[in-house]
Amino acid sequence: MRKTVTTLLLALPLALAGITAAQADNASAEGRWRQIDPDTHRAKSIVEIGRAGNGTLNGRIVELLNPSRPNPTCDKCSDDRKDKPITGMEIIRGMRADGANKWSGGSILKPDEGKVYKSKMELIENGSKLQVSGCIAFICKSQVWERM
Repeated sequence: MRKTVTTLLLALPLALAGITAAQADNASAEGRWRQIDPDTHRAKSIVEIGRAGNGTLNGRIVELLNPSRPNPTCDKCSDDRKDKPITGMEIIRGMRADGANKWSGGSILKPDEGKVYKSKMELIENGSKLQVSGCIAFICKSQVWERM
């Protein structure tokens, strides 16, 4: 009995540390996200968001789900991503923390249009979803991505 109690007391801090780490992960946009098309409500791609050396968040497409053609490139892009493969492409650049669970000041590329939009992101639903917005002037469109 004494051995069981000792084991439980030793395991409790480890279990609490695991819960705290999981909560911390949900307080950051870093990680893998399933990009959901707002029109079809189907997953389009998997985007991985990570922290750059300067502290900003960047994101790249790590997988296209059901692409319209094999190995598509960004033929409509006009910047350094022109004619580059979309898989592996950085589509989110320079997002800076803008309050709790919010980022802004960066840009997002829509590869099928080749257009770059001012962007902002916000964690919603306890960090299980990420609302991503792209804006030109005062016209904005949003998508909700799901954490993987």
